[in-house]
Amino acid sequence: MISNSKQKMLFLSVVFLLAGSLWGISDQELLRQADSLASYMDTDFSAEYTILQDKPGQTRTKTVADVFRRDSKENYVIMIKEPYVSRGQIYLKQGKTMWLYDPESKKFNSTSNQERFQNTNARNSDFTRSTLAQDYRISSGSDAMLGKLKCRVLQLEGLTNDLTYPKMKIWISEDGLVRMSEDYSLSGQLLRTSTFTDYWRIKDSKGDRYVPKQIIFTDALRGANINGKFVNERTQITIAKVSFKKLADSIFNKTFLQRAG
Repeated sequence: MISNSKQKMLFLSVVFLLAGSLWGISDQELLRQADSLASYMDTDFSAEYTILQDKPGQTRTKTVADVFRRDSKENYVIMIKEPYVSRGQIYLKQGKTMWLYDPESKKFNSTSNQERFQNTNARNSDFTRSTLAQDYRISSGSDAMLGKLKCRVLQLEGLTNDLTYPKMKIWISEDGLVRMSEDYSLSGQLLRTSTFTDYWRIKDSKGDRYVPKQIIFTDALRGANINGKFVNERTQITIAKVSFKKLADSIFNKTFLQRAG
C-alpha cells in the first residue's frame, strides 16, 4: 500500500510532467505537431511568393518568386521573376547543400541557409520545411495569450552549430500552428521577430493542409532613426497560388534550371 507522502509525491510528479504540456500532449509532441503542419512530406508544394522589403527612409522594394518544394528530399527551388534586374536568379537546395544560380555567368555559386534572401530580413532557411523538433531542445514552456489566441510558448536551444539562429522562442496556438517566433543570438540578443498573421486551410484527398498567408519579419537590430524614433526594417511575405500537385523531377535538376534561368 502506498503511503500518503508517496501518493503526494507521485501526484506532484504527474502535475510537474503535465505542466510542460498543453491540451494533453507534451511540449515535445506539440513541437513535432507544429513541424508536421508546416511540412508536406507526402506531396510536393508550389506557390508564388511576393516579398516586400521596407527599409526606413528608403523606397519599398518588391520581389516576386515561384517557390517549389519537395520536403521528402529536403529540396526546394526559388525562381526570381521580379524585379527585372534579378529575374532568372535561382536558389536550389538539396539536403544541406545550397546554390544560387547567376543567369549572367550561367553558374551555380555556393550559398547557405543562414544567408539573407535577396538582402531582405528573410533568410534562405525560411523557405524550407520545418524541423524545429530535431534542431532544438525545449528549455522551458509556459501558457500565454497572443491577442485572442491561447498559445503555448516554448523556449528553444539549438542542438547544432549550423542553425540560422541558436535560440528561439515560439508561440503555438491550440490548432498546433506557429503564430509568432523570436530569434536570438547565443548570448540572448533578440535578432528578429516573425509573425504568421493567418493561414490558408486547403483540403485535399489526404486531409487539411496549412500554408501561411502572410509572414512578417521584423529585424530587431537593423533600421534607422526617423524623426527621432528608431524604425525597424521589415519584410512582408505574401503567399498565393498554392498547389500540392506533383512536380516534375527535372525542376530540382541543375541542368534543367540552367536552361530555365
